[in-house]
Amino acid sequence: MMIKPSIDQLTHGGEINRYELVIATSKVARAITDDYCEQREKAESMIRDGQTDKSLASLIKGNIRDKKAVENAVQALAAGEYEIIVPANTEEKTETADTAEESAPVSEEAANEEIG
Repeated sequence: MMIKPSIDQLTHGGEINRYELVIATSKVARAITDDYCEQREKAESMIRDGQTDKSLASLIKGNIRDKKAVENAVQALAAGEYEIIVPANTEEKTETADTAEESAPVSEEAANEEIG
């Protein structure tokens, strides 16, 4: 089964890395879930107060109600409804494990173990 849109389309051909895509998707999905909760609370309140005789499902937007939040988020990102903003300083140099160990402070006990 083919997933649409593809990862290549979502990352704009590698312009955005997958980690950034995952973070953006989760933030958009959270916003969609929050919107669903607000709509549901409003609909329940209207039903409880007798302001409407419609069903709960008919008072909530269909695309939010019928699809998973992550699916909606991916579709919204693909459609350009949201923009992934990548910080300019993502290309910072990171220490390798070896240099991190060399620069890390060593406790007296650990130093004694290494010597002994």
